[in-house]
Amino acid sequence: MQIIRKRKWFYALALLIIIPGMISLIMQGLNLGIDFTGGTILQISIPGDVKTADVRGVLEQMDMANAEVQKSGDQFYIRTTELTQEQTDELMANLKTEFKDVEFLSAESVGATIGKELTRNAILAVAIAAVLMLVYITVRFEWTFGVAAVLGILHNVLIVLSIFALLRWEVNSDFIAAILTVIGYSINDTIVIFDRVRENLREKRKENNEELINRSVTQTINRSLNTGITAMTTLIFLLIFGGETIEIFVLTMLIGFVCGTYSSICIASPLWYDIKNRQAA
Repeated sequence: MQIIRKRKWFYALALLIIIPGMISLIMQGLNLGIDFTGGTILQISIPGDVKTADVRGVLEQMDMANAEVQKSGDQFYIRTTELTQEQTDELMANLKTEFKDVEFLSAESVGATIGKELTRNAILAVAIAAVLMLVYITVRFEWTFGVAAVLGILHNVLIVLSIFALLRWEVNSDFIAAILTVIGYSINDTIVIFDRVRENLREKRKENNEELINRSVTQTINRSLNTGITAMTTLIFLLIFGGETIEIFVLTMLIGFVCGTYSSICIASPLWYDIKNRQAA
């Protein structure tokens, strides 16, 4: 595989998504969910075979499509943006029109469960994890591998953020959990390729770094693709049949796993090649 010769195309493709995404992020920010902004939690009771999708249908008619609905027995918990008394009364009236026997149990205003401090701590945790991964890979391999791996992870995070910023998809606590999972998956896949690069370096064949990278990627690509496709297939089925409750989490994971598989092959390895050449210059 001629990965290195095409690396500028791979870099350009990444920038084609990241640059507009970062502009959108700066100009209008992310579409933050209730976990970040706070809102109202309604507890109601609806006897009978009523599903969460049925309740969401009523909410969508009232332009409350971003509301979260959870069911426990006959009770439903609706978490949405801050509602006035008039809006709450209107919602209950619409629910009673649709389902007849609806009982109002409670309503309370809640603050953001993910405030500025927690968001800052999450960013700090990712930064610390990146530094520790850089140190670990430097000790196990060398610093050039560590820098390339961390830059590959940064590429994946920026791609996911860019897509969510451009498409205005909601960002909630599930999004943060999925991002952290994607980071773990990405570094694992990258390490597999770098480990093969290191083994091939020890063989001391008469080949330059370009040939070395191409051979190492060719030797590991089946493993990377099989692992990625297996994980992505599971996520696709979860996205189709898992329901709206886990939709953001699964969607973030799916995009992240696609980026992780792609970056391990087409971004991290070429980055190591470029860093290595600069080091030798």
